Amino acid sequence: MGQDDGALEDFIDGRREQLFRSAFLLCGNRDEADDLVQTTLLKVVLAWRRLERIDNVDAYARRTLVNVFIASRRRMWWRERPFGELPESSAPAVDLDAGLAVQAALGRLPVKQRTVLVLRFWEDLSAEATADLLGMRPGTVRSHASRGIAALRAALPHGIHQLQSEEA
Repeated sequence: MGQDDGALEDFIDGRREQLFRSAFLLCGNRDEADDLVQTTLLKVVLAWRRLERIDNVDAYARRTLVNVFIASRRRMWWRERPFGELPESSAPAVDLDAGLAVQAALGRLPVKQRTVLVLRFWEDLSAEATADLLGMRPGTVRSHASRGIAALRAALPHGIHQLQSEEA
């Protein structure tokens, strides 16, 4: 294996878990999140030599994950809809009811709103970075974020929603 292959392995090892977390928040299903990450990493591996010239391979991988997720939703009519069991939690003292309520509410949002919320508040990207990633204007990102947060607040039981938008 050359240096090139070692850099690729290091990238995959360093980003797989973060990509999985984002994928899980986007789709709400552990098995589907695994599939999204695998497809994303396959695309990164296939484009690796070209990506060495790109300044931010992390951004490329994140954008690829989002594109794979959105494309999977467009083709959902011909795919099986997976129903998995809840993932085993290794984190102690987690309010599972609140987490499940947020996950369910997030799953009911339109794909673009959900994608914007995950990128803005989970990936901690700015509105401008999210806009660049999704190919939309920053104002559209802020609009999707605002509407998504409002929908989450309306869907969550009182006391759970501690989400605050930057605009507030």
